Amino acid sequence: MKIDIDQLTEAELIDLNHRIVERLRLLDQMRAHVEMLEFKIGDRVTFQPPGQGQLEGMLTRFNKKTVTVITGTGQRWNVSPTLLGRIEPSKGTNTAEFNVVVLNKC
Repeated sequence: MKIDIDQLTEAELIDLNHRIVERLRLLDQMRAHVEMLEFKIGDRVTFQPPGQGQLEGMLTRFNKKTVTVITGTGQRWNVSPTLLGRIEPSKGTNTAEFNVVVLNKC
């Protein structure tokens, strides 16, 4: 399918642009959602922020395009799921330091 944009008016080009941008956003959200399905709340994960070393933490929340990870030191990060790696617990490993308790907002 070929679109001859030379024949479109300015209004039609603007409309086409808006449709393209919305379609690209939808595809990006769908891609992020598929990546999120690889994980679940409570998974131990690893990621590397720009300019820093590897961090480990627990996935605590799914956002629209990112997931929230809390590190062992209590730092909260919103991370693209494409940048996460799962940490498989080894036998005999104590994961108690990463227990998560969900509290309701009052």
